Amino acid sequence: MTKTMFEPIVAVTRGSITESIHFGALAVVDSNGKLLYYFGDPQGVAYLRSTSKPIQAIPFVECGGVEKYGFTEEETAIMCASHHGTKDHVRVVQSMHQKVGLSLDQLMCGTHFPTDPASRDRMIREGSTPVAYHNNCSGKHTMMLSYARLKGFSTENYVLPDHPVQQDILTCMSEMCQLEKDKIVIGIDGCSVPVFGMPLYNAALGFARMADPQADMPAPRANASRVLSQAMMHYPNMIAGPDGFDTDLMTAANGKVFCKGGAEGFQGVGILPGVSPRYPEGIGIAVKISDGDAGGRARSAVTLELLRHLGVLNENELNALAVYDNHHPVYNWRRMEVGKLETLLEL
Repeated sequence: MTKTMFEPIVAVTRGSITESIHFGALAVVDSNGKLLYYFGDPQGVAYLRSTSKPIQAIPFVECGGVEKYGFTEEETAIMCASHHGTKDHVRVVQSMHQKVGLSLDQLMCGTHFPTDPASRDRMIREGSTPVAYHNNCSGKHTMMLSYARLKGFSTENYVLPDHPVQQDILTCMSEMCQLEKDKIVIGIDGCSVPVFGMPLYNAALGFARMADPQADMPAPRANASRVLSQAMMHYPNMIAGPDGFDTDLMTAANGKVFCKGGAEGFQGVGILPGVSPRYPEGIGIAVKISDGDAGGRARSAVTLELLRHLGVLNENELNALAVYDNHHPVYNWRRMEVGKLETLLEL
């Protein structure tokens, strides 16, 4: 991450004073690899964090895992999720475990309370203890264990970078994002699996190629890309949950985009071909907010501003997302309007 990678991207004012400024960078790339727009340094390197989940699931799907284990589209979607740990999310992950013959203690993602406040508060009132199913990455980890079973790999230590599951995922990331494996920076994510660092351009390209599989892509991979993106758009509630930006955006967009946020201010979006009146190809977006964007207010506003600029969302769809949008008001605890948030994009 270079010193010059980021520029002021979102300003928050209170009264007549600019109270906060978020710095960020982004890349917008079509499925042919053309850089359409950028802000900051599109070649700046950042970890995708959970934004990589849809691409991480491709090897399992292209090898016939969905058919082998009879996963529903809802179960396929949650493999790409950072879910909020609701009863529905736990139910879906448990169903996958039953179909594959996995046990709770095989999950190596760790344990935390649901990120959905209502679910968390209910568990606290009931005196319930969270388990690994509640972890926001349990769907991805279940996919990885299922892939190990499918390929005959050991399920022990499946999170380690040199495990065959992770090596196959790394190869897929390299091919989808058109970046040599030795140029992908490997770290360890919050859920203990490898996390991928790469230029924003390549991250956006990976989402564009998933949205619009190209002729150089083998048929099973092209099909897997479509299966996963469709599952995400058909079951957006599985990807995040109540009041989650990914869930709300895919719900409002109604089959035009799939999206996945990541920790520390990363956001990826795939736009299906033919959706933007400006560009016929599929489009990928990668956004990184330098300060980590706790609460997600900067990346959501930037993402919607980009989708508006590309002509992807109409006014009704943007109105449904007004709580996240550019120029939205800042309220105090009495719901008094005390300021505003606005993007500073110059593409």
